[in-house]
Amino acid sequence: MSTETTSSGAAAPAPQATGAAAGYRPERTLRLGVELRRQFKRRRTLGVFALMAALPLILIGALQLGGTEEAEGNSRINLVDVASASGLNLTLFTLFATTGFFLVVVFALFFGDTVASEASWGSLRYALATPVPRARLLRQKWLAALVLSVGAMLLLVVVAVVAGGIAFGFGDVQTPIGVALDQGTALLRLAGMVGYLAVHLLVVGTLAFWLSTVTDAPLAAVGGAVFSTVVFAVLEQVEQLGGIRDWFPTAFNYAWTDLLQTPVDSGDLFRGVVQGLVYSAVFTALAFRHFARKDVTS
Repeated sequence: MSTETTSSGAAAPAPQATGAAAGYRPERTLRLGVELRRQFKRRRTLGVFALMAALPLILIGALQLGGTEEAEGNSRINLVDVASASGLNLTLFTLFATTGFFLVVVFALFFGDTVASEASWGSLRYALATPVPRARLLRQKWLAALVLSVGAMLLLVVVAVVAGGIAFGFGDVQTPIGVALDQGTALLRLAGMVGYLAVHLLVVGTLAFWLSTVTDAPLAAVGGAVFSTVVFAVLEQVEQLGGIRDWFPTAFNYAWTDLLQTPVDSGDLFRGVVQGLVYSAVFTALAFRHFARKDVTS
């Protein structure tokens, strides 16, 4: 077996049997902490987090200036009627107001921008030449997008709880149907709501992630996922479609409000979680499949 020597005459480490350089460990490339720091330093990340922190304050100002007015009719629960009853009520109203579009954009942005932006900059090919295995690179970016998306939503909730409590008090939750929930129960159910939304919004996130591997234009990936969600939300209003609507990704957007009922009706919650996980798994698998075959080095 031949050995290589350095310029000083010392024996150089022999390459691995796979041909990789000695000491190379795929599992040590592009660690999650490194990817998170890279993503968090970007202006779009800082902008989203700043907006998430500011939104509850804007809603508090709007409620105090204009009072609580009756919102448009909704088939489930109208949380704006009791938005100023307590800090927890404000938090529930904030989630209700942002579920349909605002949080959709946040998840689509973090997931859809992560691969396409680097492909458009040309930095993706250099990351793969480091070398970082393709599957690992995509996994780390998926995890980083998930952490940032959920982190942004948690920041929204925490600021709403604290700022709402200062503005309206840290009392119990008052639901529009006259049911009161003590703080302990309400906080536990709020955690369940955030968990449900994280799973449900993962559908639009993974759709954007898949599109991000298909195109080098971040706006196309983010916009495509948001547009698809809006289209399904519009089609959901067409009653002639009947039971087909239950299979739309947006079918159980507001199922988390069932956690305000006593006892809790878990039917739609269960279906929403299962459906969200299935859609997310399919879109993620499509992303990995396409990225494994994509030419990003030319």
